[in-house]
Amino acid sequence: MAIAVRNLTKLYGSEKAVNDISFDVKTGEILGFLGPNGAGKTTTMKIITCYMPPTSGKVEVEGLDISEHSFEVRKKIGYLPEMNPLYLDMNVVEYLDYSARLHGLNNALLRSRLKEMIDVCGIADVRHKDIGELSKGFRQRVGLAQAMIHDPEVLILDEPTSGLDPNQIVEIRNLIRQLGRAKTVVLSTHILSEVQATCDRVIIINEGSIVADGTLEQLQQDFRGSEKISLEIKASTANAMTAMVPKFKEMAHVDSVEYGGQDGDLHKFSILTEKGFDIREEIFRRAVSEGWVLIEMSRKATSLEEVFRKLTTADAMNGKE
Repeated sequence: MAIAVRNLTKLYGSEKAVNDISFDVKTGEILGFLGPNGAGKTTTMKIITCYMPPTSGKVEVEGLDISEHSFEVRKKIGYLPEMNPLYLDMNVVEYLDYSARLHGLNNALLRSRLKEMIDVCGIADVRHKDIGELSKGFRQRVGLAQAMIHDPEVLILDEPTSGLDPNQIVEIRNLIRQLGRAKTVVLSTHILSEVQATCDRVIIINEGSIVADGTLEQLQQDFRGSEKISLEIKASTANAMTAMVPKFKEMAHVDSVEYGGQDGDLHKFSILTEKGFDIREEIFRRAVSEGWVLIEMSRKATSLEEVFRKLTTADAMNGKE
């Protein structure tokens, strides 16, 4: 197990920033650590990386307790904080050389890692520029190179795409996916599209507590509400509201039917069904028996955004969802 967190709690005065959380991260896994601002994501990351001590609980990285083996743990972790701590008056090569030497690299190994990180992170064209002259996208790449220069087993990335433009986000996202082939990655973010695009598994934290843990498919299944099925049907009927809608409403497990209008002989419908029931085969059979031509049928899956809102809004926390 790359990371094992057990009953982790962090207090700031009387406020619980992290409240008795436990989770594991498997070797080679990309974990999305999701939550709204102030949920406890960054605090958890800082504890795992030995940046701050926990109030109580236990964390192990590659089998080493962070409290007892802090120095050894830091050798195994690459950390990109939310506020990328770069020396703006250094050029890229100087900064990476400095970072590598802090980790004890020298001579041929240092030169080899410098070259590899410059290539992997796509910063060859700016390697001799001062960091202060770089765009935010390139600064993030330099930050990632710094985090990986010592070839750590575990990468902790806190909001790695914050403030980037869409093109830069895609570039960093692809880089994280590439890194995930060889590293264990914990990606802390509140940007849901990042998790969907890069992560094998999702943990959602809210108000210091874990409220969900699983693959995206598992979360969608566990927190799915009514199914929505969209239909487009060709039928030569004068009044679909009286001739077609009742046929759908009488089907088992249908909650509601909404008629979306028509264009010539084409009629559109939205059907909401009870949770956990897939009635698409029954819709197909009904269309055949009525002599309708089924042009299109699609089922909308529960999105990560919907799961996130169910678990982190005030109404959800108060049991009103």
